Amino acid sequence: MEVPPRSGASAASPSTGRKRSPQKSKRARICNVRLNDDEWSRLTIAARTSRKSLPAYLVRAGLAAADDSENTAAVIADHRDLIAELFAARRHLGQVGNNLNQITRAINSGGQPAELDAVVSAVRRAVARVQAATDRMLEQD
Repeated sequence: MEVPPRSGASAASPSTGRKRSPQKSKRARICNVRLNDDEWSRLTIAARTSRKSLPAYLVRAGLAAADDSENTAAVIADHRDLIAELFAARRHLGQVGNNLNQITRAINSGGQPAELDAVVSAVRRAVARVQAATDRMLEQD
């Protein structure tokens, strides 16, 4: 059964020319969101590009995120942390590798560098750091 429009209201939305949603599927809950100017601009452009109102765009994006359990904010944050750790471990390995090359050069010249034990220990820590980050990455798959 179709509900007749109220007096003064038309069955079509004046801005889009579309028919309004049936009364049973109307959204009854209100959620206010605070945005800074950059967020407002980016979301408004994205909504316009997808030919949706900003509230409709936010609902669709939020529901898509809620339905995608593999890409929740916590998982994405964990991925970012893991990537940051891998980059840090890579830098650490580069520094340790440089030290190892200097020690190798000194040993090949007949010297006995005092830092040898410290560098070998640093290599072991760097390898353990990379291994731990790799293990975390493999556990997520």
